[in-house]
Amino acid sequence: METEIVKPASAALLAALTLSAWPAAAQDAPDAPPEAAPVETPAVPTPLPTLPERLGEAPGTWDLSRDGTNRRCVMTLALDSGDAGRRLRFPAGCRRALPIMNGIAGWLFVNDGVSLVDKNVRPILEFVRRPDKHSLVAKLENGEHYSLVPLDTVGMRPAAAAATEAEPTTATSSAPSPLQATAPLPAELQTSATATAVAPGPAPGLYTLDRFQERDTCRLTLDAAGGGVHVVPGCHDGGLEVFDPVRWCYANGRMTLTAKRGHSIDLVPSGDGRWRRDPEVGTTFVLRRVE
Repeated sequence: METEIVKPASAALLAALTLSAWPAAAQDAPDAPPEAAPVETPAVPTPLPTLPERLGEAPGTWDLSRDGTNRRCVMTLALDSGDAGRRLRFPAGCRRALPIMNGIAGWLFVNDGVSLVDKNVRPILEFVRRPDKHSLVAKLENGEHYSLVPLDTVGMRPAAAAATEAEPTTATSSAPSPLQATAPLPAELQTSATATAVAPGPAPGLYTLDRFQERDTCRLTLDAAGGGVHVVPGCHDGGLEVFDPVRWCYANGRMTLTAKRGHSIDLVPSGDGRWRRDPEVGTTFVLRRVE
C-alpha cells in the first residue's frame, strides 16, 4: 500500500498568505481615539493682602465708623511713638461725628489687631479681625459696634506695586488678574473673556456714591468695560478720595474697583442700577447710576 506524502507549502506561499491576511486584521481593529488636548484652566488671581499682619504694615489711612450709622472718620495711624502708644491723626470733625474719639490719644498693634487707647494707654476700642479678613471690628458693652477698614496702609503697597509692574510678555501667559485688566489675553481665553464682557454688568457712565443717610457725597465716571475710573471734581467724601480708584472690571457678577495703590473693593448689584460693597463692612458704600 502506497502512502501519500503531503509536501509542506513552500516558504514563498506561506509568506504571501501572511502578507495578504495582515491588512484584513488591521482593518478589523478599531482606531485608537485621539488624545484630548489638555485644557488649560485660567489661573485664579491671588487676592491682595488687606489687613496688616505685623506692626510695620499697619501705618496708613483707615476708615473708622460706627456700624448702622453714617458716623465715620478717616484717620491716619503713624509709626512714630507718642505719649500714649503710637501717634494718630484725624480731623477735628471726627470728635463731633464720633464722640468716642474725644478720649483717644494713640494706638497699638495687638494680636494682629488695632487698639485705640486713651492717654493712659488703656484701650477704648479694641479691634479684632472679622472672619472675612477685610476689616476689623470692636464691640462695646453697650452693644455698639465700630468698624475699622484699611484704605491705604503700608502693608497694601508692596504687593500692589509688584502686581502693577508685572506685565505679560507673551501671548501664552495666564489669564490676567483684575489689576491687569487692560493687558492682552491669550487666544484660548479670548472667547470666555468676550462672554464675560457681554454678561449683565455695570453700564459705563456717571455714578454717585451714597452713604448711610447721605446721598450724592461724591461722583465718579466709569469708562468702557474694564477701563478707567475718574473722580469728578467737587467730591466731599474723604474715604473715597483717599481710596482713589483708578480702574474697574466686572467678572462673576462682581464689580471690582482698584485703587492707585493696588488694593481693591468688590461690589455686587442691589437693583435699580445700584452696586453695594461686599462684604458690607463699616459705613454704607453704594454706587448709584445717574443720568
